[in-house]
Parts: sequence; structure tokens; C-alpha cells
Amino acid sequence: MNKSELMKTANEIRKGIVTAVHSAKSGHPGGSLSAADIYTYLFFEEMNVDPKDPKKADRDRFVLSKGHTAPGYYSTLANRGFFPVEDLATLRKTGSYLQGHPDMKHIPGVDMSSGSLGQGISAAVGMAISAKLSGDAYRVYTLLGDGEIQEGQVWEAAMLAAHRKLDNLVVIVDNNNLQIDGAITDVNSPYPIDKKFEAFNFHVINVDGHDFDEIAAALKEARETKGQPTAIIAKTVKGKGVSFMENQASWHGAAPNDEQYETAMADLEKVGEALCQK
Repeated sequence: MNKSELMKTANEIRKGIVTAVHSAKSGHPGGSLSAADIYTYLFFEEMNVDPKDPKKADRDRFVLSKGHTAPGYYSTLANRGFFPVEDLATLRKTGSYLQGHPDMKHIPGVDMSSGSLGQGISAAVGMAISAKLSGDAYRVYTLLGDGEIQEGQVWEAAMLAAHRKLDNLVVIVDNNNLQIDGAITDVNSPYPIDKKFEAFNFHVINVDGHDFDEIAAALKEARETKGQPTAIIAKTVKGKGVSFMENQASWHGAAPNDEQYETAMADLEKVGEALCQK
């Protein structure tokens, strides 16, 4: 995909996020929207995955450590062809396979059930170690929230990843600066995030998490880095793409009402129209 196509795909993924959370009347739009560009590049460009064969042995693995942003993950998988986009409207509904957190037993394309914050990165480290032990070439990607890295288990996993020289592991931190209770600087500041991962002997790259050129360059650099895991610190905007959600902690875990849904979709339609004119 070229950059314009990636931007259009990310916009469709954002529409799916808003639609799913509105339909469910619950969920986490803010951090899903901030990560939409990262999801897009990973699943449409970077990762070796096949919607027709979701469990193929040599696939790259992805673990959503901040599992509450499942609407973003699901919308990405749906737009990539793992299951119908129409099913996004069943999010969190009784009988739906699209639960509030990712479920590896029932959702095509999900490699790890997650939701308890801090634990996803540990699973990703285990997958990366497994690949090394087996001589497999697949790579492992995990997406963390900047509030999530307040969890101690994250740093235990980081310590082991560096100790085992897991250059097949990429940790991406969605640094939108907001968590459920407000700014991460007010709740329990993890800054400087890059220096912390450097101290744990990671190769660290800072990027604009909404710039596909920077995301692409960082992931290329990660592939070329040997003997160290890579941490990509992606500066993002919580609620990106929806005017009234941007940079608002209140939209961490709230669903839009009908009027807000119409406004949000109108915002995204405008973005889509502008991209089509490029």
C-alpha cells in the first residue's frame, strides 16, 4: 500500500471503532483511535499474516497488551479480512464472539487473550523466546499503553527480553499521555519512557504514531537491529480523528450516544473525502 491507501484504511478502521463502541454502548474508543495508524501499518504492511490461514505456523505474532482497546484490534482484523466488518456491530453483545477483550479461542487472527494490564508483553516475550528456541523466523509485536507501563510486570518482561537478546521482538508504546484517570503525568508518570527502555538494554526509537513514514522507518530499523529487542515509543493523540474525543481522558472508556455517533462519523467521512481528493 502507498501512504494514501494506508491513510484511507486507517480512517475506515476508525469508523469501525466508533461503530462498534456505539453499538455496544460501552468500550474504549480513545486508545483504539490513537493506535489506529499503528494497527494499520502492522497488519497491512509489516506483518506476515494471512486472513485465509490465521493459524499458519510461520505467521508473525501480535499481542495486544492493552487489551481494553480491542475495538481497534477488531476493526483492523475485520478490515484485513479475518472476519466480516459487519460483525463489529455485535461488539460486547450476548452471544457475539467479539468480547470486550481479545479472545484467542474464538476470534480469527487473535494470537493471545489479553486484558489484565501488564501481562500481554510477558506473553509476547514468551513467544519470541519460543521462536528463538525452535529456530523459527517469525517476529513478535506487542502494543502497550503508556498508562499500562506503570505496571511492574512490564519491566520484568523487558528485563528478560533484553537478557535473552530477543531481536525478534518489537514493543510499541502508544504514548497518548492519557489514561482512565487523566494525564499519565498526574497519575503516575512513567517519563522518560525512552530512557527507561534504553536502561533495560532495548534499542529505542521515538516516532510520531500518526506518521506512516516514521512508523515504516522505525519498523525497518527494528528488523535490522540485531542482539537487542526494539521499543518504539509512538507519540499519539488519544481519540485521534474524532473532534470531540481528541485529547480527552473522558473518552478512555465511554461510548458515544446517537448524536455523538453521527458527529464522529461525519468527522471521519470528511477525512475520507479529503483523502480521496489527494
